[in-house]
Amino acid sequence: MSAKKLLLLAGDFTEDYETMVPFQALTMLGYQVDAVCPDKKAGDTVRTAIHDFEGDQTYTEKPGHNFALTYDFDKVKVEDYVGLVIPGGRAPEYLRLNQRVIDIVQQFDKAQKPIAAVCHGAQLLAAAGVLQGRECSAYPACGPDVKLAGGTYMDIPVDQAHVQGNLVTAPAWPAHPAWLAAFVKLLGARITL
Repeated sequence: MSAKKLLLLAGDFTEDYETMVPFQALTMLGYQVDAVCPDKKAGDTVRTAIHDFEGDQTYTEKPGHNFALTYDFDKVKVEDYVGLVIPGGRAPEYLRLNQRVIDIVQQFDKAQKPIAAVCHGAQLLAAAGVLQGRECSAYPACGPDVKLAGGTYMDIPVDQAHVQGNLVTAPAWPAHPAWLAAFVKLLGARITL
């Protein structure tokens, strides 16, 4: 039997940890993670940015790694996937301008497939119109996006995650343990020690 497939939507200047860590952790659990970006193919790269919290009024940004994509964006068929991962960073800001990206998010939501969005990933949820009447955590600066999209912004600690229905959301990468655990649970995986 082949591995269950997850889709990860990336783009240039996606947040480094919010892309690399979920990709590696979910792959380690046996999922096939197809990391894609509009106008790019498997083997192409996206540049990442490292966002950190160092006492300033907002996060700082430093160059990250080049992250290799694992699948062609043009070949994505939502029905092939059991869940969707939306990292934060600056990528969601411009990815939300791509109608195919919006369609993909809407199709995952309509099918009630688990969607994990972290930090600025909520910008894609808002642009796709899937937050009406729903609760969503995000980086605090994205709170207005959540509210304008008809959602309720959940102001939770930076290391926590929020689950409502098929959505697993979190403020930023310090929430990875809680966020990924909640996502995997929604996917129906059981981890036993």
